[in-house]
Amino acid sequence: MTFAGMGILLDIEGTTSALDYVHKTMFPYARREVEAFLARNWDREDVAAACEQIARDAGAEGLAAWVPRARVPGRRKAVVVEVYRLMDADAKATGLKQLQGLIWQEGYAAGALQSHVYPDVPPALERWAKRGLDVRIYSSGSVTAQKVFFAHTEAGDLTRFLRGHYDTTTGPKRDAASYRAIAAAFGFPAGEVLFLSDVVAELDAARAAGMATGLTLRPGNAPVEPGHGHPEIATFAVVA
Repeated sequence: MTFAGMGILLDIEGTTSALDYVHKTMFPYARREVEAFLARNWDREDVAAACEQIARDAGAEGLAAWVPRARVPGRRKAVVVEVYRLMDADAKATGLKQLQGLIWQEGYAAGALQSHVYPDVPPALERWAKRGLDVRIYSSGSVTAQKVFFAHTEAGDLTRFLRGHYDTTTGPKRDAASYRAIAAAFGFPAGEVLFLSDVVAELDAARAAGMATGLTLRPGNAPVEPGHGHPEIATFAVVA
């Protein structure tokens, strides 16, 4: 696939990294650690902000309004229960993603996690960097989670190849407005950006915003119906 544009925007799950790593390693780790993590870090400003966002995502004005008569242990328990509920629903809620990112950040720092990336990803990132391409990430995982993910991969620290990160605070991944906002952040026309993802609905939204698109076909990805209209890519090696 020849791409003559100026920027590449990448999804993570099913694109740079295996779905199984995210769903069978990272998510269970966050679920297993959340209660102890909150007990250790409840007074941290970033943790408090994530918990406040979880309460707002649940429809309350904040944590105090969400569980008004509870003391700190009760509020922590309410957050843990809501985290379990959201994870069971595979929700893309901003507060959940913020808190998961902080838990993973601690896990990576402790050496408990190491990110999977497909073998073609590191050489492609290096090749694109040498071409002067602006490579960025757009994932439902928080920006914090994205940065620690790529800083601790099996191939080493890949963050030097990435110039930007976007998450649900930019907008939903199936909304064309999100991709228009990202193109504006790149600073050049949407048609100069190639978006690679394993989700057709996301690619449809990016194409509606004017971006070039490519559907990544990785082992373990969900099957896709024919006729989706996006070029299919089994390896980043073909993106030249």
